[in-house]
Amino acid sequence: MNDALKQRIADRIEQVDAELVELSNGLHANPEVAWHEHRSAASVAAVLAQHGFAIEQPYLGLDTAFRATLGTGAFTVGFLAEYDALPGLGHACGHNLIAAMSVGGAIGLAAVAEQAGVAVEVIGTPAEEGGGGKVELIERGAFAALDFALMAHPAPDDVAEARPFAVAHWHVAYDGRAAHAAAYPDRGVNANDAFVIAQTAIGMLRQQLPAGVRVHGIQTRGGEAPNAIPERTEGRWYVRAETTELLIETEERVRRCFEAGALATGAELTITPESGRYSEMRPDNEALALYTANAETLGRRFDVAPEEASMNRASTDMGNVSQIVNAIHPFIGVGGEFSNHQPGFAEACVGPQAEQTLRDGAVALAWTALDVADRRR
Repeated sequence: MNDALKQRIADRIEQVDAELVELSNGLHANPEVAWHEHRSAASVAAVLAQHGFAIEQPYLGLDTAFRATLGTGAFTVGFLAEYDALPGLGHACGHNLIAAMSVGGAIGLAAVAEQAGVAVEVIGTPAEEGGGGKVELIERGAFAALDFALMAHPAPDDVAEARPFAVAHWHVAYDGRAAHAAAYPDRGVNANDAFVIAQTAIGMLRQQLPAGVRVHGIQTRGGEAPNAIPERTEGRWYVRAETTELLIETEERVRRCFEAGALATGAELTITPESGRYSEMRPDNEALALYTANAETLGRRFDVAPEEASMNRASTDMGNVSQIVNAIHPFIGVGGEFSNHQPGFAEACVGPQAEQTLRDGAVALAWTALDVADRRR
């Protein structure tokens, strides 16, 4: 029975192929950053509405989130759509393809929903790139009614298992006191020096951090004029670790480095979380094996060398979803020489190769959802 249903799924996705490509290309051409994805969310939801899905938007009080539903089966599958872009880099992480693959997978599965006994949902999740959209949605009650959640993420190569770092996102600021740098240097409190001391301390700390820990960031404001002692400086910093428990321990050590900058200069330190912590992934291994088999049936290959598969370590708030719902987050390759968050990768997320990736991803996700539902109903 599943073979016949899978063929119907594939046929249905082929029928809407032009719409999916148009959706992906439209998102790519009009990138919107976290929490500002108004046009993007509306365009994704509009395609689903045209194919019989009931749309709830805004969803749970978030303007750029939505929920699309179809069917009343006993087993509920949720395809997650991301559509936020990176500041200055556009869709250099391929979220245009994520959204289109999830929409295609949902439309394909909806074609057999009644026979398969499934209810199909698409949840539009804003602000994955550091804003924690899924964390916000979880706190408001999203995802809990799902039996299975899935999405696929573009990468240079196909890698089945996501192994993301848990991560904390911080906004860091120092407030000092301005003064003329030549005439009255003794009257100033240099907020930029505080950052220099903190970054030096972090550089020294890295020598004693476990291998599975990352600390990195940028200074977004360093002062206004070279002849004025900087009164305020700001930055954005990420702390990553293999587990949430290790992340919390590491955060305290990194926080002390920033406190050292404040202590040495007299500047006042403020650290503000930019979102809730992203968790490590708890993958549904049975579903992951089913996805791998389905993707291989479509000609996808999972034989990339380990050193080339490192995109699967990238942090994602899908990890938080996997803590409460059976979930998978495989990576699907678009080929080429560029990797995520490079300008060239944005270029790789449109065009013939990207369109084939979109088709394969939509079909593999829908087939996997069908297989999982058949085994667990």
